[in-house]
Parts: sequence; structure tokens; C-alpha cells
Amino acid sequence: MKSLKGSGDETTKGLPKQVVAASSGTCTIKTMSLFGSATLEGTARYRDRFNDQAAENHFRNEQNLWLSSIGIGTYLGNADDATDAKYTAAVVRAVELGANVIDTAANYRFQRSEGSIGKALGQLTNAKGFARDEILICTKGGYLPFDGAPPGDVRGYIEETFVRPGITRLEDFVSGSHCMTPGYLQNQLEQSLQNMDLECVDVYYVHNPESQLGSVSEEEFYSRLRAAFERLEQNLA
Repeated sequence: MKSLKGSGDETTKGLPKQVVAASSGTCTIKTMSLFGSATLEGTARYRDRFNDQAAENHFRNEQNLWLSSIGIGTYLGNADDATDAKYTAAVVRAVELGANVIDTAANYRFQRSEGSIGKALGQLTNAKGFARDEILICTKGGYLPFDGAPPGDVRGYIEETFVRPGITRLEDFVSGSHCMTPGYLQNQLEQSLQNMDLECVDVYYVHNPESQLGSVSEEEFYSRLRAAFERLEQNLA
């Protein structure tokens, strides 16, 4: 199974300046500290930690990785520090108890869920004895993420964050909230890596692309979807 890295191209212009580096390498995130991805060896090691505890078939081999039959998601909750801390603690505890599948998205709690996962991964790898290669991390891009809280002026946010830096156009947003142009998804992948302090993610979804079907023709929809996947596949490690 291949993981996704950032590409280090011009679509990082919408990121905070302090995390963008001029680089010809595979990733532009300077503060990244957790390298690697989920591997067969790592997930098998994780499975073996629970040999005498997990139910039969709790761990299943999917795409050459040993994955738990349940995972932890990070969708709902208030966008505040207290909820951040609860999510971090919940992710740590889930991994300690035998769940090595973590799901999130850039827009979940306005990027705060990804940040909470990043803190949890730091605790798990620095203090709890786990390794990055034991854990499958999934995230998504497509919806507007905002930055910690909804802005007072959504259009102004779009223009300032995505249009003026040349990442995408205002008209590329469907219903003022969803975009899947190659440049936008590349930017969102890079931002997710920064939020979680990762070199790469293991699974990256185009978030609910079908939400655009009511606004564009079927032909245009599939053209957009093809362009999105062509760009994302350039990030495969």
C-alpha cells in the first residue's frame, strides 16, 4: 500500500509562511517530526501486542496491512481546547486498547481534529512505545476547512486563503463550500500533513465528491474527479 506525501510545489502558498520551505524535495513541511507510514511489518507488530487480548479476527489483513476491525473517528464536537484535549486522550487510549485505524478530515472541527491527532501521535510515539508504522492514518480534503473557527466572512476567507495565492478560483467552489481542483486538494494535503506533524498519510479521500453533482454536469463532474486523482497520485510514495 502506498502513502501520500506533499509535493513541495506552488500550491503550498496558502499555508502559513512559517511552515513553507523552498525545496525541490517531496515535502515542504519544515516542522514535520514523524516520518514513515503504516507498513506490513509495523502493523503486524501492533497486532502481536494484543495476541492474548483481541477477539479472533479483530485484526485483518487488508491491502497488505494488519488493521483493527474498528477504528476511531474525529468528526463531531465543539471547536475548543477542552474538546481538543478529549480527542487527543481518546485517540491515545484507542491505540493503547487495540485500534490502529484513525480517521479524520481537514474540515473536522475546523482543522482542530487533525491537530488533536498530531498531539496524540506525538504522545504515542514519544512516551507510549508505539511507532508510526503501526498506525493507519486517513484524512480527507474537499470541504472548506476554515482555521480553528468559522470566519465572519466566508467569501473573504476563500479569496484571501485560496484565490489570491493562486491555489484555485472562486468559481471552483460549489455551493461556496466544496472544491476538488488539483491545486486545492494539493494545498489541503499539505495542510493536513502540517496539522498532524507527519511526513505522509496512509489514506487520502476526496471528501464527498458527489456533493458537486447537483451543480455541474455529469461530464464535468467526472472530468474534475479525474483531474483530482491524477494530481493526488503524483504524491504517492
